[in-house]
Amino acid sequence: MDDAARAREAARGALVDIDPERLRVTIDDRLVDAAVTPGVLSLVTARALDPDVDLDDVVDRAAGVQLIYEGLRLTRRLAHEEPWATAATHEADIDADMEVLAADVLVSRGFSLLAHTDAAAAAVEVVRAFGRDQTLRDRDGTTSDDAAALDRNLEIDALELAVVAGTTAVGGDPPAELLTYARELAADYDGEFPPPGRALPETAGDRIADISERAVSATDR
Repeated sequence: MDDAARAREAARGALVDIDPERLRVTIDDRLVDAAVTPGVLSLVTARALDPDVDLDDVVDRAAGVQLIYEGLRLTRRLAHEEPWATAATHEADIDADMEVLAADVLVSRGFSLLAHTDAAAAAVEVVRAFGRDQTLRDRDGTTSDDAAALDRNLEIDALELAVVAGTTAVGGDPPAELLTYARELAADYDGEFPPPGRALPETAGDRIADISERAVSATDR
């Protein structure tokens, strides 16, 4: 199983107990076609730092990162579009309500997967930063460029969380350069992660391993 499939199945599997069924289907429909770059980066990071790592021990962290990102991404869309305000039918209004619930469930389940890991504090900060950014975005006088930059921070924060989750899974903390690399990846995607099958550049693992080796060498001097 490749990393994209592994991350996606872990994220979907973490939600199989959600009720009612309509809510579970709403969530699963999002995950089936979701870009899984954050989850994949967690796996790639862990393997790059420890080629012998058992990814079964990392996959829950990858799922947690993915679910938090997907929930906040949905929240961002709902905040901008407010579908319940324009729902033309009762059914459309229910669909909008389901999406609001889905966003909450995605984030909370993602938190539960990371709660007892060394990535828990970073996950909390991602949600706090998202709230701050969206509050700033809604202020009078915010330009369209400023709003777009504030929205893009979610992708940056999600990839930073991914490298934290992957690094701490093998017993370390990410060096500053690795967090910088995560930000560079997010900037390359310009706010939109690639579709399934092209989650990360093929060189990502080698780049992460090189960054880690140089960080270790600098510490040993």
